[in-house]
Amino acid sequence: MARTLKKETLLSSAVFRKEAGLLYTADFDSVCERYSSLTEGMDGKVFLFSSPGRTEIIGNHTDHNHGKAIGGSVAIDIACAVQPWDKDEILIESHGFSPFSASLKTEEPTEKEYGTSMALLKGVIRGMKDRGYKVGGFFARMQSDILKGAGISSSAAFELLLCEIFNSLFNGDKISFTECAIIGQYAENVYFGKPSGLLDQLTIARGDISMMDFKKPFPDSFAAKWRFNDLWLVIINCGGDHCNLTGEYAAIRQEMNAIAGYFGREVLIDVDKKEFFENVVALRNKFGGRAVLRAIHFFEENERVEKACEYLEKADRENFLKVVNQSGDSSYKLLQNCYPAGDAEQSVPFALAMAERDPAVLARRIHGGGFAGTILTFVGAKDKDAYVQRMQRLFGAENVFPTTIRGVGAIEVKY
Repeated sequence: MARTLKKETLLSSAVFRKEAGLLYTADFDSVCERYSSLTEGMDGKVFLFSSPGRTEIIGNHTDHNHGKAIGGSVAIDIACAVQPWDKDEILIESHGFSPFSASLKTEEPTEKEYGTSMALLKGVIRGMKDRGYKVGGFFARMQSDILKGAGISSSAAFELLLCEIFNSLFNGDKISFTECAIIGQYAENVYFGKPSGLLDQLTIARGDISMMDFKKPFPDSFAAKWRFNDLWLVIINCGGDHCNLTGEYAAIRQEMNAIAGYFGREVLIDVDKKEFFENVVALRNKFGGRAVLRAIHFFEENERVEKACEYLEKADRENFLKVVNQSGDSSYKLLQNCYPAGDAEQSVPFALAMAERDPAVLARRIHGGGFAGTILTFVGAKDKDAYVQRMQRLFGAENVFPTTIRGVGAIEVKY
């Protein structure tokens, strides 16, 4: 079947070569083939888009008590070719999945669609319209490298992809990245049925490194520049099932909130650290040692976020990685979210132990919510390939995701 956008056209485009250099670590030929293949059977002008996944670097379980966190967009993405049309409908084809469509008419969320891409599409349409932005019909074909199990937020990447399509094609690129993040979060919370914070959406919308301060309902945030281009991030899916772990996640927030409540506050960010330590005996007697340890993690994790930002600005790689390791150790020992009670498999501790003993690993930590799932490791560029091979032998090739920090968020890709 003929392609509207030929691979040779992209190969000869200096504009597309420059864009691809900002987005990908893959060779240029394969990037051109990927985007060209998305246009098979399309007729007329096509628009190209990319939306990255994200990683949480420091700030483990701080957002719900209005703390601080650092996230980064990664060079693993959803690539998409789009053609606008006159229909009041959006039709999406995604490689490996059945096509689905939605009307541009406003629809209410339904529980039967929770957890589906359809729900996210309807939620973004509603979020755009409720905020006075224009929407229009289009056909989109996409292919995602954000594989299941990577823990890099495929849902938020899809939300921000849709937001950027509406922004670019129908709103003259006038919608700010913060507004796009809010709309993405709205779709995920209300239509998808997942009560997520804004870390994922803000990181993906903005790109590069973002430091977020959740002290306000809408977090203050600022961009930082990733200055360690000789570092690779390798995310490892070490196994374990997140089902039936809701209580484990909830307990972290409940215990932190209980400590805050002792001081007449709702969240820990409003508690004085010195006053907290002056009352640790009474707190332990009332709430138990684990709650106290988790509060200590919260206070010290916020300080680590601030230090990490300083080291990023100074391009101080050694101390930045040291803070990442300290954060990982705190999550393991104080926050205690590396395995649930009674878990004999302990997939995350096993993966961390293997990483810690590998000579290539410069930093390692639990990735995301914890108790099961993934870890994040940092290695130098010269050691990356051999390290990835070692981890693939341990965990399977499909569970090892090497990537880098990408300096650009969800974007229309010019050619």
